[in-house]
Amino acid sequence: MKIDTRGALPGAVAAEWTKLWSVRATWWCLATGTALMLGYGTLSAIAQHYDNDPQSAPAITLGGAVYLTQFAVIALATLFVTSEYAGGGIRSTLLWTPVRPRVALAKAAVLLPVLFAYGVVLSCASMALTEAVKHGHGLPTSFPAAFTTASGTGGYFALLGVLCTGIGWSLRSAAGTLVSVIVLLVPLPLIVASLGWAEAMPYFPGIAGINAMAEPGKPNPVTTAVAPYAPWVGLLICAAWATAALLTGTTVLRRRDT
Repeated sequence: MKIDTRGALPGAVAAEWTKLWSVRATWWCLATGTALMLGYGTLSAIAQHYDNDPQSAPAITLGGAVYLTQFAVIALATLFVTSEYAGGGIRSTLLWTPVRPRVALAKAAVLLPVLFAYGVVLSCASMALTEAVKHGHGLPTSFPAAFTTASGTGGYFALLGVLCTGIGWSLRSAAGTLVSVIVLLVPLPLIVASLGWAEAMPYFPGIAGINAMAEPGKPNPVTTAVAPYAPWVGLLICAAWATAALLTGTTVLRRRDT
């Protein structure tokens, strides 16, 4: 007898994988993020010919990821969840996969490898392009710094995507999720620091993600302080936030959408 496994996790992941690549928003977000990263790298590399503040290709790539491309990643991950509520597709999704946690886990399982690969490949392309355009100007690029930036960008983008899905399941609103995530990444830790708790800043997901991409011993471009931990610890902090958000979102999904 053939067992129906359509509702099992592999089937749910396959369905979410198809959904991700079948909508234009995914391609627009990835293309926009790529254009922003490479454009930032090119302009910053040109500026190195005349700038008195020399930078390396990894440092420039980190800036492009933090100031521009991460917002395309946030948009992609947010829409991956909230667009189903906006269009009513969530009814079919929950009917096809009635186990609520399985739906949330399937979306996260799809985003993790896609955004990790996107971050690694895009950061490597940006560093290569930046180095070529700099043409010897600015600071040289070392392999350890390039590796840290590439792996950190991939890890941060992947975990940021999971964080967005968790908040998206909780709020079911694209606008609400976007605002909440953006505030959590930078404004909130800056506010916390202004209240006298500056030592807590490196443990917020956005700041930890930047520390994960930065070369050890180099200052964080947002806080201007050197991270009190190694880059891989920054990824662990991001993973803790992402896990907490996903567990919260899954709990809300299970209790509310029954």
